[in-house]
This record gives sequence, structure tokens and C-alpha cells, in this order.
Amino acid sequence: MLATSISKATIRLKVVFIAASIYHIAFCSEDTDMLIKPPKKLLHLAGKAIAHFSMIRPDDRVLIAVSGGKDSLTLLQALLHFQRHAPIHFELAVITIDPQSEDFDPSPLKAHMQNLGLKYFYVSEPIVRLASEHMKKDSFCAFCSRMRRGLMYKTMRQHDYNVLALGQHLDDLAESFLMSALHGGQLKTMKAHYINDDRDLRIIRPFVYVRERQLREFANQAELPVIEDNCPACFAKPTQRQHMKELLAAQEADYPTTFKTLLSTMKPLMAEGMPEAYAQKT
Repeated sequence: MLATSISKATIRLKVVFIAASIYHIAFCSEDTDMLIKPPKKLLHLAGKAIAHFSMIRPDDRVLIAVSGGKDSLTLLQALLHFQRHAPIHFELAVITIDPQSEDFDPSPLKAHMQNLGLKYFYVSEPIVRLASEHMKKDSFCAFCSRMRRGLMYKTMRQHDYNVLALGQHLDDLAESFLMSALHGGQLKTMKAHYINDDRDLRIIRPFVYVRERQLREFANQAELPVIEDNCPACFAKPTQRQHMKELLAAQEADYPTTFKTLLSTMKPLMAEGMPEAYAQKT
């Protein structure tokens, strides 16, 4: 028991040191070549989340889920920046799931990933057709999400990646929190860092402190190859999430600290499911 406690304490200390270093490089490093560096404020918030939730450790093999939207493309640039300047070694690769929808073609991302020189997994599956055959309309998004996640996990196991990085941001978490409270009768939101059900893979969300508008501004300024509509299930009709987005916008217009307050409320929920050895106070 004593040896186990000492081992866990040692891991925590190492993670704290590494995370603090990643947090520090958001301010102190400069890129010297063609890599597009996100703004310091954005990197500061991402580095802070990585530190608070102990997201990256030495020799992690991180697979970044890139749909083609502004969030995941900006996440890719941020993690490339951290990788180049962090005092530890960790590997990065990218995965895109093509659901074979007539309204959504992520194939232009192939050239972008080739230009970045990244290992790239492009997985094409008839998710839209399968969903239309087997699911009701109100279950389409959940079915698609499960299929995408399953394909990502399969790729990770086949190629020995242990961390999946997702691009959800603070606005997404706030919307999920309200949807859960108002429509689900539960207090929960997306987690910042957790282990999957089979307990062999970790999932991280480095942008949980970053606002959506910050990602949009950077993606526009950097002229990233954004595919605007990357969720074929939600093209044609307003969604529950869109209603929450409008509600939050109206609230923030009257109370500018709305998201700061919501973040304080959600932090304990965001930390649920963190690997025990990496857990620390946030």
C-alpha cells in the first residue's frame, strides 16, 4: 500500500511539472518557420486546461480528431505548437471520419495534412446510410457519434495511440450543461479528461477554457481550410443545442460574466472520470 501511494504521488508530481511547463510555453515560445501559431491568449487558456486536468504526459501518442471544422483545425495548430516547444516528447497524428454524406466532403483535408507532414488516418464509412436505415431522426446524432467514436477507438488500438484529443470548447460545455439540466434533469457536461469504458484509452479536451469566438477568429485570420458544415445530421433544421446557444448569447449580452460563472459551476463536473493517478485540484 505504501509503495503504491508513493508511486501515485510520484506520477502526480511528474504530471504537475510537465503540465506547468506546457502552460509556461504558451507565453514564452515563438515559432520560427511556417507553422501557424494561434494567439497567446488562446494558447494560454489551452495550456492552462492541459495543466489543470493533467492531459499530456511523456511519450503519449495523441490522435487528434479533425472533422474539418474551425475547432478541430485550430486544436491541431495549438497541439503542434505545444509539441514543438514542450520539454517532453509526445507524438501527434490526425484522424478524420468521412460519413459518406452527399452534403459533407472532408477529402480536401488530405492535402492540408500532407502539407503539415502529419501521419493521417482518413476513415470512410457509410455512417449516414446506416443511420437512416436503422435509427429514428431524433437518434441520428447519437448513432453517428457512437459510430465515429468507435472507429476512432479502433484506429487508436490498431496503431498504438493512447490519447484522443477532441476540439470541444467552453461554449460547447455550457450548452451541454444547460441541455442536461433543462431537458435531462441531470447536472453534467462534457469531461475534460477521462478514460474510456474499456479503460485502455484516454480522452482529452484541451479547449475547455477557450471560447468559440476565439477559435473562429483564429481560423478566419489563419485562413484554415475549414469545412463549414461538418455535421450532416444538423444541416437543415435548428437543434436543441442551437436553442441553448441563443439562450446563452442573450444571457451574456445582459450579464457579461455568464461564461465565467458557468465555468466555476461546471469545473467539478468537468473533472469527473479523470484517471486517478493524474487527478489534482483544479
